[in-house]
Amino acid sequence: MKPLRNIRVVEMGTYITGPAAAMQLADLGADVIKVERPGEGDPFRAFKGGLYSPHFQTYNRNKRSIALDTRLPEDLAVFNALIERADVFIQNFRPGVAEKLGAGEADLRAINPKIIYCAISGFGTSGPARDRPTYDTVAQAASGFLRLMTPPTNPRVIGPAIADAVTGHYAATGILAALVERGTTGEGRRLDISMLEAMCHFNLDSFTHYYSVNEVMGPLSRPVVSQSYTFECADGKWIAIHMSSPPKFWTGFLAATGQDHLASDPRFAERLARINHQDDLIAIMTPVFKARPRADWCAALEAEEVPYSPAYDSDEALEDPQAQHLGIKVSADHPQMGAFTTVRAPYNFDGQAETGIRPPPMLDEHGAEIRAELRASR
Repeated sequence: MKPLRNIRVVEMGTYITGPAAAMQLADLGADVIKVERPGEGDPFRAFKGGLYSPHFQTYNRNKRSIALDTRLPEDLAVFNALIERADVFIQNFRPGVAEKLGAGEADLRAINPKIIYCAISGFGTSGPARDRPTYDTVAQAASGFLRLMTPPTNPRVIGPAIADAVTGHYAATGILAALVERGTTGEGRRLDISMLEAMCHFNLDSFTHYYSVNEVMGPLSRPVVSQSYTFECADGKWIAIHMSSPPKFWTGFLAATGQDHLASDPRFAERLARINHQDDLIAIMTPVFKARPRADWCAALEAEEVPYSPAYDSDEALEDPQAQHLGIKVSADHPQMGAFTTVRAPYNFDGQAETGIRPPPMLDEHGAEIRAELRASR
């Protein structure tokens, strides 16, 4: 269940991108040592008071924490000892900052030539925007993705930190590729990945449509073509439906909702017509769905084999019978911070999921332990 159990990662990450990349590797069994500033740690720790905010917890499970000020000779020596024994180093500072901390690629490769050095930035390591500060919304906007997520009416930024998390995923994938290559060549790599590049790749569908057929996609482009809907039900709960292109889903939808007469309506008689008149269909179906509770609609749609799901909030999703069957929700106890509940990694190796987790660490929680390991390995 831990295919990376023999890999050690040193993470000097803050906020989301670097920590998310390291967490991906930790979820696969890597020993991730998070190097943090003494007294403060990762700034994400203090996002909601104290040094253990839910923001920090999200991206820092399965790690160990050591507090080091690499500007101090004694702490730099500990950091260098960690690097000497590491397989991967991850940082997500602005270009040039790591070098000031004694953690530039040249510094680390002089200690460990085989290390995989991953540097995550906002706009890349060169170019006119190199030094601009970059956060999630900025990267979404620069890549063209934000406009696909902005509501057509009352426009505003919505949704989770997609660019941050996606960049972390891409970084972890690149690191894994470099580790596989090193197994053959014995040589390390430098991996540079920017939030702009990651989000442009994530936004591939939009660019392909533009360059292939000169279509500039908007927030409703995909939902209209895929015939995706969400409706409020009588009990105030929501349901989502995705009919895509098979005609059987449309006929099943009409049967489940008792609206068979719409099959002969020229606005909905075939798929392209339904695409062109989606607003009309939403207007018709909104009061229909408000007439019955969500559980009734789920049963009716399932009986007709229509692709659907309750549109859950976070307090509902992991209580769904399928989510419970898969054991997606996992928990562990931290000796000081108490119960920690999260979502397990999605991997199932040889039919088994990894359900054991290490709660996010307190600042410098493992400092003495890690120092003792370094002394013992000399």
